Amino acid sequence: MSGSIHPTALIDPAAQIDGSVRIGPYCVVGPGVTIGAGTEIGPHCVLDGITTIGRDNRFYRFCSIGGMPQDKKYAGEPTRLVIGDRNTVREFTTFNTGTVQDGGATTLGDDNWIMAYVHIAHDCHIGSNTILANSVQLGGHVHVGDWAIVGGLTGVHQFSKVGAHSMTGGNSSLMQDMPPYVLGAGNPCRPVGVNVEGLRRRGFSASVIASLREAYKIMFRRGLSLDEARAELRARQQSHPDADQALQVLLDFVDASNRGLIRP
Repeated sequence: MSGSIHPTALIDPAAQIDGSVRIGPYCVVGPGVTIGAGTEIGPHCVLDGITTIGRDNRFYRFCSIGGMPQDKKYAGEPTRLVIGDRNTVREFTTFNTGTVQDGGATTLGDDNWIMAYVHIAHDCHIGSNTILANSVQLGGHVHVGDWAIVGGLTGVHQFSKVGAHSMTGGNSSLMQDMPPYVLGAGNPCRPVGVNVEGLRRRGFSASVIASLREAYKIMFRRGLSLDEARAELRARQQSHPDADQALQVLLDFVDASNRGLIRP
């Protein structure tokens, strides 16, 4: 693939751009930007900050990538934005760099589908193979696990976590942590079941899905305390070795939760 830079684009000489990159009309690329092979930047995009973009990404028109954090504590420190490979980023998205109050970086993994008007705030960490639908708004320090789907117009409160393979319905308001594999919806977002169809599509066996459905009942339907639910989930690991890994992902998430879990 041969690259091309439109003559109306403003590219700082210090930017590091692979020769196969394509940059459209009226783009602005700052001095701290690195763009990997095969990436395409659509018209009217602004890429600045200390921003590293991997291979074969596609940014549509009017994206703002690598802007400074919308955090009043930010004092110009050299924080970063790191984007992986093969991501699709649609119109009018805003991705901010990190802050020194956290790890100093905002990250986006590989093969994500980021729709129009999505905001990824400072110090967010997005995994791989996620879908953030139109107008999803992520507050600072939000973590989104692999294969998660966040429905359109969903707002996620700062410091909240969205577990792997979970899914929120559109127009949800997520104020606490949503565990892996769970379907959530509403304002405030509440658990409404297991993401069975998503798990089937990703090759989870019927027996593992059955174990996760039982785990959901243990956590949300039986009135157990969190400690009691943990103990039952660990016992289920021992009696259902085929689901051990999936249940461990769930237990690790629960153990790491700081804001508490969404509840029915």
